[in-house]
Amino acid sequence: MLSIEPKDVSVGKLHQYLLGAIGPRPIAFASTIDKDGNPNLSPFSFFNVFGANPPVLIFSPARRGRDNTTKHTFENAKNVDEVVINIVNYDIVQQMSLSSTEYAEGVNEFEKSGLTMLKSDLVKPFRVAESPVQLECKIKEVVETGTEGGAGNLVICHVVKMHVKEEILDEDGFIDQHKIDQVARMGGNWYTRAKMGMFEVPKPLSTLGIGVDSMPKDVRTSSVLTGNDLGKLGNVEALPENGEIETFLKTNTTDAELVKTGNTQKIHKQAQTYLEKDQPENAWKILLAK
Repeated sequence: MLSIEPKDVSVGKLHQYLLGAIGPRPIAFASTIDKDGNPNLSPFSFFNVFGANPPVLIFSPARRGRDNTTKHTFENAKNVDEVVINIVNYDIVQQMSLSSTEYAEGVNEFEKSGLTMLKSDLVKPFRVAESPVQLECKIKEVVETGTEGGAGNLVICHVVKMHVKEEILDEDGFIDQHKIDQVARMGGNWYTRAKMGMFEVPKPLSTLGIGVDSMPKDVRTSSVLTGNDLGKLGNVEALPENGEIETFLKTNTTDAELVKTGNTQKIHKQAQTYLEKDQPENAWKILLAK
């Protein structure tokens, strides 16, 4: 394993390792204005949400590693305590990237990228009309983590108004994770399109899973079942009763014949198939059948 102490490598090299390791990262497409009222638009992938009451977003327009200069967004955030965080979807990813070009101060990146300025309701910076979600924010604090090149600048924002396009909502009125079609930042020139790789993992908060430590040893030490398989099996609240297992085998004769063979490898393979179909209860029934 390659082990690195930050002091032993250049800032640029460490930066690349960090960006390659920590991802995908959501993108804050930040709209600000300078003290003269000139609009600025730039994306930042050091970004996330940190609370709902109050609703808090934090992003970081870090100091440039190569020459220790600061970005227009950072200067604007210090001078005008307002920002709009626009969410980036696949439809605008190329225009978002274009806006990250280091244009001279005062150049309007909305115009350069061909994106539409939309007047905000409660803050002075403009929204990106094409963005599926736009969050008007008041900047509460700017925390500088250092004064050397590569240091972060945490812009702590409180959301005062949120705009969500209705076409991305599901039937319950919440944001549909497929319809929003978000993109996220990876290392180098790489991005990821979230909906192309989405999968569901039931949260254990609503149940008290039995845990891997409570499983029979032959299951826990299986050479077939993966760590993810064990995670799914451990998220059930209780193991099936003997009566449930017997009923299952009566209605699944192929599985019943497999159990009779006593072939542990094949039985575990069949359990794995059930897990791939998100049927952990059936997986347990064949694993526990005798």
